[in-house]
Amino acid sequence: MDAAKRLRALHRDRAPGDPLVLPGPWDAASARAFAEAGFPALATPSAGVSASLGHADGQCPGEEMFAAIGRVTRAVRALDVPVTADVERGYGLAPAELAERLHAAGAVGCNLEDSAGGHLVDAEAQADFLAAVREALGPEPFLNARVDAHLRGVADPLAEALRRGRAYVAAGADGVYPIGAPPADLAVLVRELGVPVNGLARTGGPGVAELAGAGVGRVTFGGGLAARATEGVRAMAAELRAGRPL
Repeated sequence: MDAAKRLRALHRDRAPGDPLVLPGPWDAASARAFAEAGFPALATPSAGVSASLGHADGQCPGEEMFAAIGRVTRAVRALDVPVTADVERGYGLAPAELAERLHAAGAVGCNLEDSAGGHLVDAEAQADFLAAVREALGPEPFLNARVDAHLRGVADPLAEALRRGRAYVAAGADGVYPIGAPPADLAVLVRELGVPVNGLARTGGPGVAELAGAGVGRVTFGGGLAARATEGVRAMAAELRAGRPL
């Protein structure tokens, strides 16, 4: 089974309360560590990768992001661990070129978000974009449609997430990622959308267990794991600066 089919199969027929947990590697070394720990698939986070390359979230050039994704996929290829990639809004690439760049980097799935400049984009335009990306990717790579309704201060984020989620699934998205949605809203989205819903695990909650209880099909961590690793480096730096042995 090739990597795209493996990733797709990992999303299917999961028992209730057993989501696919996808750690977010930010470089080749972290990818190898997660794969060697036994995780069956990985999901690169744009925030973590951007930070590792010295950029703020949302400010990483596409060339650097795809190069980093390629290093991650190469690091775990021998372990047969598929990788899906957060590629923000696609870096201005046409759908065919975006699909080509993902393929060249070795990614077998992607997230695409539906806000720009801090605002939601038109839902119908985003659905059209997703449909074009779906066609360009072909049937196997996993297309995860991020819904930013809970991030952008809309009056009824659940209703907006449902509206957008339905449109994106109709356009060919395999999963929906209502980033920042609380477990109660996630449970509604799981029930109504009929595709794997992606929950975001964060320090301070919700954690994996709470998201699993809401019925999500997969769990990712955004840039949280990279941030925790950076805090560890800061603590080590403080120890060194103080002259204490490691």
